[in-house]
Amino acid sequence: MLLLKPSGFTDYELIDSGAFEKLERFGEYVTIRPEPQALWDKQLPERDWEKMAHVRFVPKSSSSGTWEKLKAMPDRWVIGYKKGKVNIKLRLALTSFKHVGVFPEQAVNWDFIGDSMAKIKTPNPKFLNLFAYTGAASLAAKSVGADVTHVDSIKQVVTWANENQTHSRLSDIRWVVEDAMKFVKREIRRGNTYNGIIMDPPAYGHGANGESWKLERQLNELVKDVQQLLDRDAYFLLINTYSLGLSSLILPNLIDMKAHKNASLEIGELFLESRTKQKLPLGVFGRLSNL
Repeated sequence: MLLLKPSGFTDYELIDSGAFEKLERFGEYVTIRPEPQALWDKQLPERDWEKMAHVRFVPKSSSSGTWEKLKAMPDRWVIGYKKGKVNIKLRLALTSFKHVGVFPEQAVNWDFIGDSMAKIKTPNPKFLNLFAYTGAASLAAKSVGADVTHVDSIKQVVTWANENQTHSRLSDIRWVVEDAMKFVKREIRRGNTYNGIIMDPPAYGHGANGESWKLERQLNELVKDVQQLLDRDAYFLLINTYSLGLSSLILPNLIDMKAHKNASLEIGELFLESRTKQKLPLGVFGRLSNL
């Protein structure tokens, strides 16, 4: 069981967490956001949180809310991530869903994508990003020379990812607005394969045409289908499961290792460590690779 945290992400810092909130720095701006896994007490006093923070998210329902500005700051700004051959820029924004456009713990996976793509000798290896959000993983793959397909069911999010491509001075990512399950099944029928695949499915959601998605009900089928899209000679599959309560023991049961005799499977958990030395857990991952 691996426990991994990002390193070298100078434009991001988890300053403190507790009382179901987290205090984070994105570039030069500091936010206070809800965090359901921060069950413990804050290490810094509340007055220090509010002194440092530019903005605080105030929930209005279980899925949305508003931002209370404590200091002047823009509604949109850009941060960067550079490590090894991965060099990307991300436009952030204060959304009504408490998100700002990046999941910083995923920087560990951006590094893995960059390192894995570098091991593949095929020119322009093919990379598929499912449930791709604002595209940091797509940009990481593209920045090391991959032929990238980016799939998400929300058009506005794909547009955001395209903006990040521009900020990163990259080009030619294939953008697909579609339900991930439908896209994968069509790629199987077409006989297409990919050297690298990452999937970061939500707990629940809807496809581009209203298709229903529920992680516990459909993850098994999707993982079986996705394995059929892996290139036989050189491949990796990276699965993230952020849903609360999903055990790390589930992923090995979903992956058919009999079909991957020369591959290894790593299971682990991503976390962020705060300036105050707390470890905030942020999801289980599985990495299947024959590289």
